Amino acid sequence: MALKTVGEQGRIWRLLAHHLWQTSLRWLHGGPLFRLQPFAGAPTRLLIAPQDLRTADQTNAMDIYGGRFLFSGQVVEARGRSPFELKGEDPGWQRDLHSFGWLRDLRAAESRVARQNARALVDDWIKHCGRWHDIGWEQPVVARRVLSWLAQSPLVLEEGDAEFYRRFLRSLGRQVRFLRHTLNETPDGVPRLQAVLAVAAASVSMAGQGRFVRQSLRRLEYELQRQILPDGGHVSRNPGAILEILTDLLPIRQAFVTQGLETPPAMMQAVDRMMPMVRFFRHADGAFAHFNGMGSTPNDLVATILAYDDARGAPPGNAPHVGYQRLAGGETVVLMDTGLPPPVHLSEAAHAGCLSLEMSSGRNRIVVNCGVSGRAGEGWRQVARSTAAHSTAGFEDSSSCRFLAEKPFGRWLGVPVISGPTSVPVERMEDAMGTRVTASHNGYAARFHVLHERDIRLASDGSVLDGLDLFSTTGALSEHDHYTVRFHLHPLVKAELLRGGTGAALVCADGEVWEFDASGGELALEESVYLSDVHGHRRTQQLVIYGRISQNSQVAWQFRRTVLPRPQRRFQGSDMDIHTAAEE
Repeated sequence: MALKTVGEQGRIWRLLAHHLWQTSLRWLHGGPLFRLQPFAGAPTRLLIAPQDLRTADQTNAMDIYGGRFLFSGQVVEARGRSPFELKGEDPGWQRDLHSFGWLRDLRAAESRVARQNARALVDDWIKHCGRWHDIGWEQPVVARRVLSWLAQSPLVLEEGDAEFYRRFLRSLGRQVRFLRHTLNETPDGVPRLQAVLAVAAASVSMAGQGRFVRQSLRRLEYELQRQILPDGGHVSRNPGAILEILTDLLPIRQAFVTQGLETPPAMMQAVDRMMPMVRFFRHADGAFAHFNGMGSTPNDLVATILAYDDARGAPPGNAPHVGYQRLAGGETVVLMDTGLPPPVHLSEAAHAGCLSLEMSSGRNRIVVNCGVSGRAGEGWRQVARSTAAHSTAGFEDSSSCRFLAEKPFGRWLGVPVISGPTSVPVERMEDAMGTRVTASHNGYAARFHVLHERDIRLASDGSVLDGLDLFSTTGALSEHDHYTVRFHLHPLVKAELLRGGTGAALVCADGEVWEFDASGGELALEESVYLSDVHGHRRTQQLVIYGRISQNSQVAWQFRRTVLPRPQRRFQGSDMDIHTAAEE
């Protein structure tokens, strides 16, 4: 992507300077000098093992015992060698291996063989990588490993001899010391907060850490206050971030209670703010909306987290700080992205989906964004972040945000958002008739002199969603004035055009039917791909409205429920209706 604006070039040079500065500090604090320093003060024993809330799969234990390691969608055969001796494997696979999250699968097997295997693999890591490994000593990987070793210490240490116990504690202490030295150089956002959580967990779990407890709590309070917004969303705007944080934060909070320590107020307040947001982003079938990097939903983990929610209140409708709106009527839920892109250093996973929406009715998800796949390559990742992969309006086949190109700086800086909407005004109104949200963004103003505004209204009974997309100009309009309004459909929704292509029928798996009508543009039914399914990519369809601003600057559309799902239809209407449903 060509660099066109001074502002974008300035952001890139600032990112590059920050990267070089962070790299220098990381080398100073955690590089060769750190490795050469003698390590003293290893903990003498473990006091407590924080609970691991993530779900385990004991079937993986046999594969690991047989030397088959399935991580990041790839299977690697160790063939009698230690997996930590293998060279040249995919970096994502190596990060999962060195993070030791798979220890929970061995623990779930509840066998002596699994315990021995876990202990042998931990010992292998200490032997081959305990001093250094290019990927194994990345701060996010070290943080995940520390949390895993602490949580699974009963599995690893049971039946182990005293010498292994000392090696284990010494290595654990060394890793925690590394994190303390390099916290400020850890990538910002969730990785840095997880590193802080790992240090806090170690401080409360290991003996002889009294002098570090207060220091780690101060840093934890600082990061929680900085990263968790007043409405409970995360500063990265990724809905999945609050799941990751709560999964590690809740066991640490419980460890403080178990140890008889006072729980920091900032920790309690952060949990209280985040819990309602877990419900905010959920559709009725339990899936999270696919915004800004959220992929498939770990439903079992969400259920575990919600079990810690004492209030169990209704989700909020307005999350202005993180930039989302939730409209609910009857059993219909609409979620809409109405926020600015996150800060550039936190935008590595952010999407160009401003004003995109998702809609569900009961357990039927109808309109979705394409989402992301944990197994997708860089090409699919770029597609998923584009505006065209979202249920919103696009302009001239371009995205409302611009991302850093891979060359020449992407190799070091990743692919953050370097420009996008700078103003997203939002208005929300609620009355007896329903809920209305109006929002606009200027993501296309600099390049095309166009503003996009979306006005939606959900009826109070959830039976009708009315929408209007408007395109206004801020300057001279060129001949390049084509727009598209997309509505990606969930794979379980079957669509068919009606009335000569001016509408469409949407049939859900349980027989519920919605009709879609549009005026002001040309409606088409096209192929799409749903990236966030747990089983991989799935083909689906999308409704696309094509138009030109010079011919029609606004598009009105409507989703209207015409047939209820079968179980509900049996109890509605006349006796004849009930009899007919029973015969069916």
